[in-house]
Amino acid sequence: MAKSNKKEKSNLEPEETNLFSRFNPTKQHKITIGVLLVLLAVALAVSFVSYFVNGKFDQSELGEFSNRDAHVQNWLGKFGAFLSDFFIYKGFGVASFLFVRLLFLTGAYLVLDLAVSKLKKTWFWDIFVIIILSILFGFFGDFLPELGGVIGYEMNIFSQDYIGKTGTLLVLIFGIVIYLIFKVKVSPDKIKGIFENTKKKLNEDLAFRDSENTSGAYNLEEFAVNDDEEFQVSDLKENLITTPNKNDFEEDEEELGEIVLKTTPTMPSQFEINKDALKPTIGTASELSLEPTIKNEVVKPIDDVKSEENDFVIEKVEEEDIVEENLAAKLVSHFGEFDPTLELSNYKFPTIDLLKEYGTVGITINQEELEENKNRIVETLRNYKIDIAQIKATVGPSVTLYEIVPEAGIRISKIKSLEDDIALSLAALGIRIIAPIPGKGTIGIEVPNKNPTMVPMKGVIASAKFQEAEMELPIALGKTISNETFVVDLAKMPHLLMAGATGQGKSVGLNAVLTSLLYKKHPAEVKFVLVDPKKVELTLFNKIERHYLAKLPDVEDAIITDNSKVITTLNSLCVEMDNRYSLLKDAMVRNIKEYNEKFKQRKLNPEAGHRFLPYIVLVVDEFADLIMTAGKEVETPIARLAQLARAIGIHLIIATQRPSVNVITGIIKANFPARIAFRVTSKIDSRTILDTQGADQLIGRGDLLYTNGNDLVRVQCAFVDTPEVEKICDFIGSQKAYPTAYMLPEFIGEDSGISLDIDISERDSLFREAAEVIVTAQQGSASLIQRKLKLGYNRAGRLIDQLEAAGIVGPFEGSKARSVNIPDLVSLEQFFMNEQKNN
Repeated sequence: MAKSNKKEKSNLEPEETNLFSRFNPTKQHKITIGVLLVLLAVALAVSFVSYFVNGKFDQSELGEFSNRDAHVQNWLGKFGAFLSDFFIYKGFGVASFLFVRLLFLTGAYLVLDLAVSKLKKTWFWDIFVIIILSILFGFFGDFLPELGGVIGYEMNIFSQDYIGKTGTLLVLIFGIVIYLIFKVKVSPDKIKGIFENTKKKLNEDLAFRDSENTSGAYNLEEFAVNDDEEFQVSDLKENLITTPNKNDFEEDEEELGEIVLKTTPTMPSQFEINKDALKPTIGTASELSLEPTIKNEVVKPIDDVKSEENDFVIEKVEEEDIVEENLAAKLVSHFGEFDPTLELSNYKFPTIDLLKEYGTVGITINQEELEENKNRIVETLRNYKIDIAQIKATVGPSVTLYEIVPEAGIRISKIKSLEDDIALSLAALGIRIIAPIPGKGTIGIEVPNKNPTMVPMKGVIASAKFQEAEMELPIALGKTISNETFVVDLAKMPHLLMAGATGQGKSVGLNAVLTSLLYKKHPAEVKFVLVDPKKVELTLFNKIERHYLAKLPDVEDAIITDNSKVITTLNSLCVEMDNRYSLLKDAMVRNIKEYNEKFKQRKLNPEAGHRFLPYIVLVVDEFADLIMTAGKEVETPIARLAQLARAIGIHLIIATQRPSVNVITGIIKANFPARIAFRVTSKIDSRTILDTQGADQLIGRGDLLYTNGNDLVRVQCAFVDTPEVEKICDFIGSQKAYPTAYMLPEFIGEDSGISLDIDISERDSLFREAAEVIVTAQQGSASLIQRKLKLGYNRAGRLIDQLEAAGIVGPFEGSKARSVNIPDLVSLEQFFMNEQKNN
């Protein structure tokens, strides 16, 4: 057990490492400290600025700090004069302004409840810069000592005494280079890229200027126009098109912009020319003839002209940056993997001392009894002319296995038929012949011991096989015939069926299963749904309700004793199963183990509805009573869970004292490969449970047969008494727990009795958003509202009821999604407008 506790503690890594994790502060403490740091940063900034304005006037008053008559000119008073003198003059000089930044950022992170650990690199590099700048200003600041401060000056002098001025300067340059490389991320490739971009821009500018200088000279003839002279737009266009020179073409376009359109009733298509824009600017301007002259030259497009004149430039596309570390790995490196046990990080597992230590520990071998039984077996077989070549005995807690090797030519079926004769000769109850023993060339005869030995739960739990078991849900059932601790994994079964006659050990077996899980699994990793129609068998586990139990909302007792509530609980587990499968689909994983591993590595976003999924173990103490009262209503969800729920971590343990075919039906048997059979009264019951006989030959008192689709294993169940279970539950219940039990999703059936006459004034504040979500998806379900609006299942269920009352969604239709009566958002808006008018 000590190894287990150490292992659990080693796995407890904090979800978030901050400067105050040692003191475990509350949110109010963080906000208080954060505000204090921000105000201190502002005070430092005010005193530092005031120091450079009025510092020289306050030097003489620093020694008179306790004198109330002394006056200083610092904006923060004597305290500000002291702070500025301490940090700037006696400290690091101008570089002390970086302390303002550090204090402000730290305070802001605490107020906003962010991870202060993110500031580790900021603190490191800012302090590095403070030291480098202080020494640098001390190196060059002999004329103004405030720049470097006393620390910078003294560190500079100390450095020069050993490595000289040149060495000090080289060290400072090396420090600056380190900062540029590791913090600013300056690299030769970036510098080379900057030079290449600058050179490319210079080349483009030079090429553009050359093209402008070498282009044709202006050949524009200025002209004058008579006041009475008019012309059509087509004449102007012809003059512009016939201009062969590019610059003339551009000049004409500018002149065309000066044309003012005047539309009159008589001449709507005529223009007037702006005379000022058309006045000649050249001294020797000739007159322009309005007769169109068509030239045969074709004007090239402007883009072609520019492309011929400009230089041919090939632009190099920079490669995209490659992110070597993804976001999930970065989060894991900063905060570590998600730890589901962090909320109850101080939880202590039950100690082994809580279990009772019985006096008779170990197996006492009665040599005389073994010899006597061996002689009787040999004599009985010889009476039927069956010779034995070899016989060996293996002593267990309650049964001794005699392995015999018959002579050649003996038929095994002949020995098998002598089962009752051997039992008669030995005068023993429960003789069982295994012919042959699987994996061995022998025939086994199991003979009960006259004085069976009890198997205490303490010895089973303390065994190394259980403590070191690398299983998801380890269960220590007891000890085998060879006195080995028998440990199985419930997650691999994946469901367990227990049956046996009254008083043969079923309730003790259930307590052994639950005790094993309590000793091995943290409350964050497993939850129990307990159904106890007898009302007295599992009541002790009420004390660990907020640690390990799961229940429906608005239900007082976590342990279900009312058969009418069992149906709702089973259907709620089916809803939980469907929700979990949706999460697995979004996470693109196949089972709960892969999902939780992905969530621990921070690859799943909790804001998208993802969460750590604990295992859920459903325990039903008396299944026959449920079948009698509910029938198909219980069998259907049980079959659904048994068929589908193993991949998402919901496992079933069903016990019954009536192993008949109308209780353990074919559907149940097909989905429960792992079965435990205690003693039954007939071979028919044995075949109903195990599909073979053998359970009718057990001796009772915890003697059981276990099968998981393979061969039968005979086990003596570990005994755990009621006081032991009570001590374990008291130990767990006295520790810090979760606020409530693990809440299962609420299941709303057809006959739930919910009134749908809901007043508009009583609608939820998110009614409109929920309606938009439903109409957009055209699928009415509470789980959709729960995921999209990030609500609890209870509130989402109330919203669905309100939407149904309003007529937006249809009625409940079993496992199908509700129909949506409004086709689109436009119709929904019209629906709300009509409601407002009517009300």
